[in-house]
Amino acid sequence: MVEALGGFPAREVIKQWLKAGYVEEDIRHPTDAGVPQGGIVSPLLLNVAIHSMEQALGSDYTPRGTLRGKYALVRYADDIVVFCPTQDDATKAKAILVEWLGARGLRLSEDKTRIRHLLEGFDFLGFNIRHYLTPKSTKSGYKLLIKPSQDSIQQIRRKLKGIWRRQVGTPTVALINAMNPVIRCWSNYFRTGVAKKVFAGLNSFMYYRAKRYVKRRHPRKAGWWRTDQYWGRTRGRQDQWVFMDKEGKATLRKFAWTKSVRHRLVPKNYSPDDPTLQDYWRQRRARTSATEYRYRQLFQWQKGICPVCHQRLENGEDTHIHHVVPKKRGGTDDLPNLRLVHSNCHRQIHSSNAPLEVRQWLEPDAG
Repeated sequence: MVEALGGFPAREVIKQWLKAGYVEEDIRHPTDAGVPQGGIVSPLLLNVAIHSMEQALGSDYTPRGTLRGKYALVRYADDIVVFCPTQDDATKAKAILVEWLGARGLRLSEDKTRIRHLLEGFDFLGFNIRHYLTPKSTKSGYKLLIKPSQDSIQQIRRKLKGIWRRQVGTPTVALINAMNPVIRCWSNYFRTGVAKKVFAGLNSFMYYRAKRYVKRRHPRKAGWWRTDQYWGRTRGRQDQWVFMDKEGKATLRKFAWTKSVRHRLVPKNYSPDDPTLQDYWRQRRARTSATEYRYRQLFQWQKGICPVCHQRLENGEDTHIHHVVPKKRGGTDDLPNLRLVHSNCHRQIHSSNAPLEVRQWLEPDAG
């Protein structure tokens, strides 16, 4: 493996990493072979090992990123998908990869390796990729949709159900604070796919779980009392069926609040490590993040000015979104609670060194 690194700049560091061993219960154990399970260096070494897999399949890309060859390869760490024109080509591709990986001490997992038609679909990284017949709405008669897989949906439902059950005896604000990061993380991950109906279904699931939770906490109260106590309308949204802790001012996030954002392809050979492309990656992070819509709204409202240093926001420095009322104290992601600031200014705010006029400007009802 080390020989495969060639002239990689951190080659000596990786050699030391492989020999470093691991510590368990204050006892150091040497590393005789391979890397520890789950080690963060594992994906790096694997990508080094399978770097020329496209060439093994006879495929390559032009300088403009156009595919040359019959096979299209998609890989993420040790998860690989090969798109082929026919089933015979798929069988040949599998045989090529078995031989090519074997020469590198690797092998395909027989339990996970499948040859599937796109009309059947397949799961990859939590998504389901499938061709659907649409003879009346598309010229080709097919439409490719990428949705959250059923396994992913069942996993998030089980996880949320477990939180509902564990938090029955705790304050509602604690329940909401435990739920919101899970909901935000899951919905942000799947927002690049076709997930609108899935998000709506999970919202319904959460509503009925909330009803069970409230009824269990207040079995002797009337239904109208429970509704009045736990549901309402949050600022900036028209939905009046938002589960909340009105005393603690905490709001349970809904999956459908996460807007879909279509992924923009990165040009071929555009590496984040290329110093000449830092402006491209900075702009891409600012525009393709989960906060794209909020970024535009805040930028327009603030007239492109950082409230801390009073300089232009787009001066080459990274920008952060600051929560006036922190989430741990019940703050929301609604626009009135957000301010767009430079990264250094953000650190200044949280160190309590911001000028008094800035703190006043950052009040939720300011402007």
